Amino acid sequence: MSPRLFSPAGVLYAVVSLQIITAGTLASPAERALGRSLDRHKRYSTGGLYTGPFFDPTSPNNITTQLGTHAYLPCKVKQLGNKSVSWIRKRDAHILTVDHYTFIADERFQSFLVEGTETWTLQVKYVQARDQGEYECQVSTEPKMSHFVTLNVVVPKIEIMGASDIYVKTGSTVNLKCVITQSLEEPAYIFWYHDGERVLNYKPGTKDIRVERSGTDTTVGTLVLYGATREDSGNYTCSPSNLDSASVLLHVLNGEHPAAMQRGKNSASPIPGRWWGHMSVGLGLRSLLSARQTCAAVVLLTALHNLLAFAGL
Repeated sequence: MSPRLFSPAGVLYAVVSLQIITAGTLASPAERALGRSLDRHKRYSTGGLYTGPFFDPTSPNNITTQLGTHAYLPCKVKQLGNKSVSWIRKRDAHILTVDHYTFIADERFQSFLVEGTETWTLQVKYVQARDQGEYECQVSTEPKMSHFVTLNVVVPKIEIMGASDIYVKTGSTVNLKCVITQSLEEPAYIFWYHDGERVLNYKPGTKDIRVERSGTDTTVGTLVLYGATREDSGNYTCSPSNLDSASVLLHVLNGEHPAAMQRGKNSASPIPGRWWGHMSVGLGLRSLLSARQTCAAVVLLTALHNLLAFAGL
């Protein structure tokens, strides 16, 4: 039936009739046009101003944050009235929050309203790489209104300059530089660990730890070892706050050559040449000494070899 608009009663009849018909699929073009006109009448006041909820066009669509920091995704809704605001993670359609209520076990997510700003903000604490993606801010109108925000996660690169194995002589000054690039923020701290124990620079003149910012996206943490000793050998790990770590192996040599040291580690022969020479001498004495005396001589020669090797001779 075509709507009639000749009297107030006719207007009322047209409205009621439209609500019934548009619920199905048989609305005529005239009825659909009348529905749009009435919808505009509902959403705008007589002065032409928008009276229903709508998203502030200045709300950002992209937010970039660094791995391990906190991210804040704003959604500014004007004239919200009694409607609810939900945040939905698009990749799995998981409802994260509705107003102040959280509907995910991950406690890193929460939504809050800053009074006077009309902005519902989704907070993501300690951002992980998998948090990157699109998030939907949805208002409970009919039909639903949605504003999408893309979260970009920047993952800094961490490395200790130089080779993974560092060889130095006893008494040398060692500089280990941990370089963090592509970082939006300087880490709150950079800890150094030696064989799993944190390195502290409590003794001036023996160790020094420095942190400096270089450019807009690079931080350099330096560990200095003065007068390195054999005890300083081992694994050194650079561990910035909320980021991955990087490690190197430091070898403090007492006169040995690095290549010779590596061959000694990887040698298939269980008896080094010098040790075998002493053992051969001991075995040669067997013709002159008893078995017990020969064994004692071999043990003595072996102990002497180990003492000389420790002294670097």
